[in-house]
Amino acid sequence: MNDGLARQRVITWHDPLETARTGRGQPGIEFLRAIVEGAIPQPPIAATLGFRLADVGEGRAVFILSCGEHLYNPIGTVHGGVAATLLDSAMGCAVHSTLPAGLVYTTLEFKVNFVRPLTRDSGEARCEGTVIYRGNRQATAEGKLYDAAGRLCAHATTTCMIFAA
Repeated sequence: MNDGLARQRVITWHDPLETARTGRGQPGIEFLRAIVEGAIPQPPIAATLGFRLADVGEGRAVFILSCGEHLYNPIGTVHGGVAATLLDSAMGCAVHSTLPAGLVYTTLEFKVNFVRPLTRDSGEARCEGTVIYRGNRQATAEGKLYDAAGRLCAHATTTCMIFAA
């Protein structure tokens, strides 16, 4: 089946390694706020999938996703991996917002529960990550993903490892 209407998406991004180097010298919350304010570019994954870091506070990060058909899987909904990526980003950035300069994190594991699908009709989805526990070597966080109508679409938990940059 071919509707004859080919779609195209052009993506541009900035050097992510330069961004990472900049971030290592700043407390996590300052680095993330600079991204929200546009002083530091959003990471390439944000351009690729069409989401952005929209707000950050101590132990909290909010992302916005523009749901579009470019994110669809073969059954006509936004691929679950996109939702998982958004949740991982929100939870990880929530953890990152608690770190002093010189410390970084990586996701050790996460679990996602899908409640309802996202589609291009879902509007702008909102994903919020919140730190549950922050120790010296690990942190846990939770994330919730909502459609534009405020309906829960997915929720998740993560464990992140904290270490020197």
